[in-house]
Order: sequence, then C-alpha cells, then structure tokens
Amino acid sequence: MLQIVKADGLAEQEALTAIRNRTAETGARIQAAAAEIMDSVRKNGFQAVEAYALQFDGAAPREIAAEEWEAAVSRCPKELYHALERAVSNIRDYQTRLLQKTQTWNSPDGGLVGCLVRGLTRVGIYVPGGRAAYPSSVLMNAVPAKVAGVKEIIMVTPPTEHFSDAVLTAAKLAGVDRVFAVGGVQAVAGLTYGAGILPKVDKLVGPGNAYVAAAKRIAYGDLDIDMVAGPSEVLVIADANANPKYVAADLLSQAEHDVMASAILLTDSASLAQAVTEEIAQQMAYLPRREIIAASLRDFGVAIVCQSLEEAAHLANEIAPEHLEVLTEAPEELLPLLHNAGAIFLGAYSPEPLGDYMAGPDHVLPTSGTARFFSPLSVESFLKRTSLISYDKPSLAKVKDSILTLAQAEGLSAHANAIAVRFD
Repeated sequence: MLQIVKADGLAEQEALTAIRNRTAETGARIQAAAAEIMDSVRKNGFQAVEAYALQFDGAAPREIAAEEWEAAVSRCPKELYHALERAVSNIRDYQTRLLQKTQTWNSPDGGLVGCLVRGLTRVGIYVPGGRAAYPSSVLMNAVPAKVAGVKEIIMVTPPTEHFSDAVLTAAKLAGVDRVFAVGGVQAVAGLTYGAGILPKVDKLVGPGNAYVAAAKRIAYGDLDIDMVAGPSEVLVIADANANPKYVAADLLSQAEHDVMASAILLTDSASLAQAVTEEIAQQMAYLPRREIIAASLRDFGVAIVCQSLEEAAHLANEIAPEHLEVLTEAPEELLPLLHNAGAIFLGAYSPEPLGDYMAGPDHVLPTSGTARFFSPLSVESFLKRTSLISYDKPSLAKVKDSILTLAQAEGLSAHANAIAVRFD
C-alpha cells in the first residue's frame, strides 16, 4: 500500500529513489529491434511495412474506408458523441487562445523584420490499439494540430477485428483526414520515410509501447516528435483541511494506468497521510483495476510528511511531476512557489481527470522529471516559424559599418564583401 515517510532530508530522498529510477528508456534489445525495422522500411519501403504488419499483427496495412468510418460514427452512443463534441469545443477554444500569428515590425534601423507563423504541412498521430481505447488522446493530439492550420492529419492505429467506434468518432470530430490500420514500429517507419500508402509526415505525435517509443527516438531528425513519454504520474500537495476521500481518489486515478505509474502525496499533516492510506484501501476494493493499482502503489507510491507546505512545494519542484494537484485551504497562495509541473490543478474541484478529458489544456504532458524543461503539447507544437528580414538601401547603410566590423573580426571576408559591393 502507500508508504508513509517523514521528511528529514534523507528519508524522502530514499523513498523517491525508485520513482526517479523508474525509467521510460527502452532497453538495448528493444532499441536494436526497432532500429532493424526502421532501417528495413527505409531501404525497402512498403514491402517491409507489409511484411512486418503481417508478422506482428496478422493483417496487411490498409486505409479505413469512408463507409467504415462513417458507420463507426453512426454507432457511437449519443451521450458519448456529445461528450466528445464538448471536449473538442473546449480544447479548440483553449488552443485558439494560444495561437500565435504572423507579425512584422520596423527594426531600430528602419528595416522590416518579423516572423512568419505557419502550420506544418502533414502530421501523423499514433493511436495505440489492444484492449484499451483512448478517444480523448485522439482529441488532444488532433485538435491542436487542426487549430495550428496543419493541412493534413494522418492517424495510424494497429489493426483489430473491430475498431473502436469511439476512437474513429473522435478522429472525425477532431478533423483527422485519413486513418490507416497499421501499428508498431512499422507504422512509425512508414510515416517517417514514406512507404506506399503511408505518406511521409513532418511530425509524429501520440503514445505507444516501448517499441514505438524507441522508433520515435530513431525517427527524430527525419521528422519531429512530441516527446518520448514515460509512465503516468501524479503528485498531490494537501494540507490538514483536505478531504482524504478526494486525495485518495486522485492518487488512485493515476495508479490505475499502469504498474509503472507513480502516485505521490506531499502533506504537512501526518493524520491526513494516514487517513488517505485508509481511504485508498477502501476505494481500491471496488475498482476493477485494483491489481494494477496495488502494484503501482507498492512500488512507486509514497506519502511524504513535510514540515511545511513550502517544503512540499520545494520537493514538488525537484520531482517535476506530470500532474500536480494542490488540495489546500488556499491553493492559489502556493502557486508562485510551484515552478516545475506539466499541469497544475488548483483546488478540491479540479481533479486530474478534468484535465484528461474536458478542461481544454492538453493532457499530453512531460513526464519523468522533464517538466523542468519541457512543455505540454499545444497548438505551438504544430507551428513552424520563419524569420523575415527586409531592409532598403538607406536602412542597410545605417548598419553597414557595424556588419563589416563583425565580419572582418570573424575572418569572413566574403560576408563583408556581400555588404560592401552594395555601396561601391
């Protein structure tokens, strides 16, 4: 169950060691297998994609026909359809407010400078198959791309006997243009290099297994990627006034993702920590994924009793969690102290699933401490910027001598000449 540790400068660090060492890195064997498939597709194209698809999934790659897609949408339960619509609306509104525009202005020298902002041409979205279906992830990857002005969105997902109606409906509502039944490293390779029916994309986003993660690492440079995400994680800062039922439920909501998921409670109240562990035991009893939860909490769950909320905030910044909840009497007061987190949820009625599904900010977030330097997926992730410079002769004349001085200092005489010839 959830271990309780009293912070003393050492005990909490020891408790966090397993979580810090919990790795999203792919092993050498997986990396080598992914590299072999990527190289084969790069050399042999669609023939290799098809061979691997038949080998691993027992089905040749194919594009989902419009009729099949529309039939899936028509089967989607009305309540689910409307929930997806509402989520799309909220995500679109949030991302539209973040959208940067092309702008130009006059430099101090009188020339025109600026930045051209354009959406990428073609983006790929990887959607995992198997037992779980995550239509919310389709929305979180596709809607920001659409808002950015991406011209074509390609979705790939492993072939199954019956594709998820919810996933295909989410794809339709989010503006996905084409869907292909192909998964694994071969799908990543096909979108990276272009192979037969699979077009080459500029960026690939979306979660996958360890092999897909390894393939994305290899693909980076030939295309852009979102991130190589690790297991899910939540950190809750709570004081004595927090409702232990809420805290327990929020920790459990992440622990159910995966046996590698982490759930951390930081509190200044030993009594709350104890009450939360008791609540976890009670709530787990009726949760279908309780075996996964138990393993996650056993290996990567901890409640740390800090001397103050300020100490808790300092430790949270060190951990840099994917999701950070603040369940204190005055959560806004702690916000200035919190610098490293993928997403921050303030107050008892802002639980993490609100961000997963409906609030609007993206749920594709940095994990494994990378929130120290990475940002969430957003509309900005699908934009490219091109610098713009336009000087006339009088404007160039104002800076001519300074450019010549700098070029000569660097020994680049041709650079200097490209300026000087315009004033001969």
